[in-house]
Amino acid sequence: MYQPGSLKYLLLEMTALCGEFPSEQLNRLIESRSYGEKLITELKAEKLIRTHYRDHLRGYRLTGRAKQLLLSQNPSRFQLFLTGNTETNQIRSEVSRRIRLHQKAETYLTLLHAGIPFLPDQKPDIFNAGRKTGSINLRSLPLFYSSREVKQLGLETTKIKNSRSMGVLLAPHCTYALYNTGDHVLKWEYKTEVRLNAFLQHYLQDFPYTGHPKIRAILTGKDMDTAYQLLTSTGGYRRSLFMIDTSFEHFHYLPNTPEGETLLKLLVRPRLMKQLDQLLLSDLGPRQPDLPIEHDGVDASGNPAVLAYSFDMQQINRFNTGLNVYGKKGVLICFDFQIPCLKRYLTSDIRFSSIDLVKFRKGVLHEP
Repeated sequence: MYQPGSLKYLLLEMTALCGEFPSEQLNRLIESRSYGEKLITELKAEKLIRTHYRDHLRGYRLTGRAKQLLLSQNPSRFQLFLTGNTETNQIRSEVSRRIRLHQKAETYLTLLHAGIPFLPDQKPDIFNAGRKTGSINLRSLPLFYSSREVKQLGLETTKIKNSRSMGVLLAPHCTYALYNTGDHVLKWEYKTEVRLNAFLQHYLQDFPYTGHPKIRAILTGKDMDTAYQLLTSTGGYRRSLFMIDTSFEHFHYLPNTPEGETLLKLLVRPRLMKQLDQLLLSDLGPRQPDLPIEHDGVDASGNPAVLAYSFDMQQINRFNTGLNVYGKKGVLICFDFQIPCLKRYLTSDIRFSSIDLVKFRKGVLHEP
């Protein structure tokens, strides 16, 4: 029997949750490539996983023996994923379906490294047949609920069944609809995502928030090159692809990389964000009410400055447009890993002020 917390158990666990674990993500789960390959070899010999390679996609799937092992050890954790006609139990062969399973794995890994609970038995069951069970309060957040968990509500979620969301991330100050766009611009249906926004506002009101919660979107992707694709997308043919619209007031982007994991830690910790904002604004002058451009402060020359490290694409777009319209110079404050993408996208006269990610991790998050 494998002990929860061991790397072998973790690999089996992640494969159960996503249905097919992508081989290219193994190094994100197990830092040592050679040790990861050793574990794969051992699990194959024990007939607990098998490799599936087709259409240039390589992944690992659980065997029937592995499913029974996990279900017998922790049925409350795995029943939703390893029983019935679910996409993680009865895996379809279509490329699009397998890509979505691989994207689930990418999403769960980002959540795992950001320290956000996402396993069913780690959190209250609040999306269950129209009734919220268990206790939940702001101090217990953040928590992530997969789209599969949300859709347990049945008829209440009929109008959002075609949403591209991977799930819902509850943070102390807002709720994020979480998406994974991979390495390209994801398919997008404006009306469906508007309905998701409305559903979350209604369903989560007064639980755990006071009144209707603020709903934002987080788009994750392969890297910052994908962010540029999203920023410049016009919706493609028939407007069937993502473009920055009004379905959500805020669209944050982060890559499924260590840099993105750090940003996610910030996005779910409003107190830490407030402290960082105060530190960054301490060198700036106050906001100018008569300045017709969105800004958080002004520099010594009176140029508007904006805190853009959260990579809110709506905010970045508005700031860029405002500077162009009024012919002004601006200051944009962000993490160093975000600058190359922004330099490609921004067309206005902007000076960058960067946050050193390595120093931030050590000095603020106290990470090695």
